[in-house]
Amino acid sequence: MEERLSAAGGELAAEVRAGVATVTLNRPAALNALSLGMLEGLARWLAAWSRDERVRVVVLRGAGDKAFCAGGDVRALREGFLRSGIAMLHFFEVEYELDFRIHTYPKPLVAIADGIVMGGGMGLAQGAALRVVGDRTRMAMPETAIGLFPDVGGSFFLPRLPGRLGAYLGLLGPTIGATDAIHCGLADAYVAPTEVGVLEASLEAVAASRAPSAALRTLTPSQDSGMLPAGELEHLRPAIDRHFAHDSIEGILASLEGEAVPRFADWAQRSLQSLSRRSPMMLKVTLEQLRRGASLSLADCFRMELGLIHACFEQGDLLEGIRALIVEKDNKPRWNPPTLEQVDGTAVERFFKPRWSQAGHPLAHL
Repeated sequence: MEERLSAAGGELAAEVRAGVATVTLNRPAALNALSLGMLEGLARWLAAWSRDERVRVVVLRGAGDKAFCAGGDVRALREGFLRSGIAMLHFFEVEYELDFRIHTYPKPLVAIADGIVMGGGMGLAQGAALRVVGDRTRMAMPETAIGLFPDVGGSFFLPRLPGRLGAYLGLLGPTIGATDAIHCGLADAYVAPTEVGVLEASLEAVAASRAPSAALRTLTPSQDSGMLPAGELEHLRPAIDRHFAHDSIEGILASLEGEAVPRFADWAQRSLQSLSRRSPMMLKVTLEQLRRGASLSLADCFRMELGLIHACFEQGDLLEGIRALIVEKDNKPRWNPPTLEQVDGTAVERFFKPRWSQAGHPLAHL
């Protein structure tokens, strides 16, 4: 069986061959940023392939040599909200439902995340049964930089990382490579450029096996430590666990300011500088989001995130962050409020206030 498909005006392309359905996010000039049409097209294909006995394995990858997926098209989302208001938020309902289905997909699904993997790209990759990274992988959840929170399931997968890595990655959004992604549990395997062909052949063998899910678990692309690019999270882990164990942003900042170990001093100062540029409101919301997500089911995490998205567009820091960092690029967002001291605890709680009845939630069916 060999079949070629396209959707979303060519922004998605697929090839089905030898039992493997390979989907390519096909917006390389936009770093494969997600449009609503891409989300809807991918959702339709995954639904059809889940019932198609000829498809045994699904692979997600990005076009070009720069990105798997740089996330949602936030510039377009801002423009859509300013034009049509709350109706635009349907995008997130579709995205979160798709991300949930990837986490719970009944067939082996592989994400080839070699390149930029950020925001919405993490939502696609983190639910995959096998998350493959390479030399070009640049992974991050950078949402707080634009006045957002780490969504697309970040409420679920970040708090479940070892130690306090989830709080560190969610609050600061640092970019990490393949080695660090594997170290913290955001990736499963490293594949060197010379091994990509071997991986593709192996996936065809997985598809031909009697039990593809079991066969995928035995697939271990080379992870020779000598082949992996350098990482730093293992080195920083003692400091990360110590500073980001505090239950308030103020506590984290005070801890970083007091760093006395010379080998962590520069990192602590850089972390402080990064946090100082973030929305004070969204830092507090993110810390509370991760605290709550640690004890929620996957479906409840997505339901919580949809409510948070509505609150973000209403509160305004997200629109301001996109304006300052992406649209006008003056890099001078005017956060509301501008300081941590001015953030009211009741205002943070309002982000988490239920907006729908349990049965009436747009994601109640998850």
